[in-house]
Amino acid sequence: QVRLVESGGDSVHTGDSLKLVCEVSGPPISSNCLAWIRRTAGATRQEVALIHSDGRTLYATSVKGRFTVSRDNSKNTLYLEMRDLNPDDTGMYSCAAGHANGVGGCTWDSSGQGTQVTVSS
Repeated sequence: QVRLVESGGDSVHTGDSLKLVCEVSGPPISSNCLAWIRRTAGATRQEVALIHSDGRTLYATSVKGRFTVSRDNSKNTLYLEMRDLNPDDTGMYSCAAGHANGVGGCTWDSSGQGTQVTVSS
């Protein structure tokens, strides 16, 4: 059973930075796709950053150049470094673990409860 627990969310102002952490318990994550998924108050769900088992990364256009996703397989941990935050980045950030779907993306098997990021101007 995979369990994912996020931390690091906070209320910040435009231009600030945050680092989110996702600790994964259960089987090793080294062969998994991992991602950060953002849900907004309007229930929009978006994959903002994805990292494959081989280290390849994909970002949503809106966060490219500002967010960096990384993983430490030895610690079973996923990270999201966010800089130059703006109000559009507000949302509940959850991490997800899954497997490659063969067409460049991933199919998600497990996700956490999330950590709230609120950015005010």
